[in-house]
Amino acid sequence: MPAQLKEVRNRIKSVQSTQQITKAMKMVSAAKLRKAQDAIIQMRPYAQQLQQTLTNIVSNTEGDLSALKLASSRPVKKVLLILITSDRGLCGAYNANLIKLTRQLIAEKYAEQARSGNVHVWGIGKKGTEAFQRSGITTSATYRDLFLQLSFEKVQEAAGAAVEAFLNGSYDEVELIYSEFRNAASQRFVNERFLPVQKANNKVDKVKGVKSDFIFDPGKEELISVLMPKILNTQLYKAVLDANASEHGARMTAMDKASDNANELLRNLRISYNRARQAAITTELTEIVSGAAALNG
Repeated sequence: MPAQLKEVRNRIKSVQSTQQITKAMKMVSAAKLRKAQDAIIQMRPYAQQLQQTLTNIVSNTEGDLSALKLASSRPVKKVLLILITSDRGLCGAYNANLIKLTRQLIAEKYAEQARSGNVHVWGIGKKGTEAFQRSGITTSATYRDLFLQLSFEKVQEAAGAAVEAFLNGSYDEVELIYSEFRNAASQRFVNERFLPVQKANNKVDKVKGVKSDFIFDPGKEELISVLMPKILNTQLYKAVLDANASEHGARMTAMDKASDNANELLRNLRISYNRARQAAITTELTEIVSGAAALNG
C-alpha cells in the first residue's frame, strides 16, 4: 500500500508540473494573440477593399493589356498550392485540418494533375511542409521559415515568385490554403484562388439597368500594371497574418483545455490517493487491534 500511495503522489506532482506549463503557454499565446489580432484586424478591411477593386477593374477591362496576363485563364495542367501552417505544434487540430483540407482539394479538384505529378506545394510553416514531403508530393521548403521573421518584405518575395512562376507558364493556377481568423476560439479553414485573378460577374443596377464602370486616371494599362502586383502581395500578406493569429488562438484554446483536463485528472488522482490512504489506515488499525486482542487472549 505505501508503494501505491507513493506512485499516486508522484503522478499528482507530475500533473501539477504539466499544468503549470500549460498555463504558462496559454499566457504566452494570449500575449502573442493580442498583437497578431490587432495586425489582422487593421489589415483585413484594407486588403479586402483592394481585392474587390482589383476584381472590379479586371472585370471591366477589355483589350490585350500586358498586366492582364495575371487574369487570363488557361487549361489547368500544372497547379501550385501555397499551404500556410504553423512551425510548432500543441495547437489542437489546427495543422491537421489545414493538411486535410489540402488533400481534399487535391483529391476533388486536381486529381488528374496529381496523378501526373503536376501538383506542387509551397509550404509556409514547417508542419505543412514536412507533412507533404513525407506524402511524396513535390514540395518546396523555400519559404518554410517565413514565420521566424514575419514581415511584408518576406511575404512580398514569396508572392513575387508565385506571380513569376505563373507568368512564365510553370503553373496554370495558384491557390492559397490557410485559416481565416474569426476569434480566439474559432478559425475558418479556407482555400481561395490567388492566380489567375478572378473576374466578378457584371453587376447591373436593378433600378437603372446600367452596368457599373470606372474612369481611369492615369491610363488603364499603367494603373493595372502598378496595382495588380501590389494587391497580390497584400492578399498573400493578409492570408499569412490570418494564419498567424489563428495559430496563437488555437494554441491558447488548446492550452486552456489542457489545463482544465489537468484539473479533472488531479481531482480523480486526489480521490484515489485519499481512498488508498484511508485503506492503509484501516489496515494498520485492524492489525493493531488484532495484535492487542491476541496478546490479551
